[in-house]
Amino acid sequence: MRPDTPAENVDHPAEAARLERTAARYPEDAEALLLQAAAHLELAGDRPAATALYDRLLSSPDALETPHLVRALKASNLWEYGHEAEARAIIDGVRSASPRDPAPWVIVAESLESHDELEAAQETFTEGVTLLLTDVPEPPYSTHPLLFGRHRVRRMLGVSHDEWDTLADSLHSSSVSLDELHDPKRVWSLGSDNPAELEAEISRLRAELGAFREALSRPFPVAVLHWPEGELAELVGAYESLAVEYPSHEEHLATIEGSLQELAASGTPNLGIVTGTVPSYEAFAASEGASPGEVDLLPQYATTLAARGRAVGWPPQRGASCWCGSGDSYADCHGRTEA
Repeated sequence: MRPDTPAENVDHPAEAARLERTAARYPEDAEALLLQAAAHLELAGDRPAATALYDRLLSSPDALETPHLVRALKASNLWEYGHEAEARAIIDGVRSASPRDPAPWVIVAESLESHDELEAAQETFTEGVTLLLTDVPEPPYSTHPLLFGRHRVRRMLGVSHDEWDTLADSLHSSSVSLDELHDPKRVWSLGSDNPAELEAEISRLRAELGAFREALSRPFPVAVLHWPEGELAELVGAYESLAVEYPSHEEHLATIEGSLQELAASGTPNLGIVTGTVPSYEAFAASEGASPGEVDLLPQYATTLAARGRAVGWPPQRGASCWCGSGDSYADCHGRTEA
C-alpha cells in the first residue's frame, strides 16, 4: 500500500496531488487514496503535509474503515520529525485499542524499533501476535510481517527462540534463514576486509531482496467479488445475462467461500473479498467502454476494487464476523467446518 520508489525516480509531490484529486472524484475510495498520497508526501520529505492528510482523514465525518491504521501511520510520521511525545501517546492508544488488523501493530512496533526502543517493540509485536494468532491453525498472509518483525527484534535483543519464532521460521520461504537475515552481527560484515565474509553478506542481501520483491509482487489481495443480497437482485434484474453467473444469492455466497478455500488450499496467499454495488459497477463498465452485462467484466471490476484498497482480508480474524454480512461469527457461518 505504501510506495517505496526513491524520490529521484518519482515526483512524489505531484503524485500526492494526483491522488488527492482522484480522492475528490471517488469519495468511496478516498481513505485508501489519501493514505497513498500521505506516503508520497513522507517520501518527499514533507512530513507536516503528510500529517495534515492523516488529520484530515481522522476528522472526517464519515467512519473510516481502518482508523487504527491511520493513527499508526500518523504516529510513525510524527516521530520522524520531532514530535516524539505526541507519537508515543498515539502509539499507546493504538496498543490499548487492540486492533484486529495486523498492519497497525506492525507500524507502531517498527516505529519503536527504528528509534531503538527494542523492548517496547518486542512487547508490541508480541501483543499483536498473541491477539491475532492464538489458536489460529494457519496464520493469514497479512500477519506474516508481525511474526517476522517480532523474530527480528528478539534476535537483536539476543533472547532465545520461542514457539512464535519457530512459526516465523516455518513461514519464511527464502533460502537464507531468518536467523541469518536478522543476525545483529551482519552490520559488522559490511565493514569487513575479508572477501569471504563480504561474499556471504552479499548472498544474504540478495536473498533478503528476493523475499522483499516477492512480498511486493502482491500489493493488493487476490480478491473475489461479493454482492450483498439487495445489490445482487438489482444487478440481475437490470442485466439478465448475469443470471447464469448468479443463480441465487445463497449459491453466490457458497461459491465465494468455496473459491477462496480452493485458492488457499493451492497455496495462494493474500486472499480477500471486495463488495460490489450496482452504481459503482455501472460506472466502472462505462469507464471501460463495456456493457455491465458482460460476464468477463466482473473479475476486472473485482481487481480494480482491490487495487483501490477496497478488499477485506480472508479468512476473517478469529472471533470476527462473517464476511457475508449475516452478523454471525465466521466460525459459525461460512467458516463452519462440517462434522
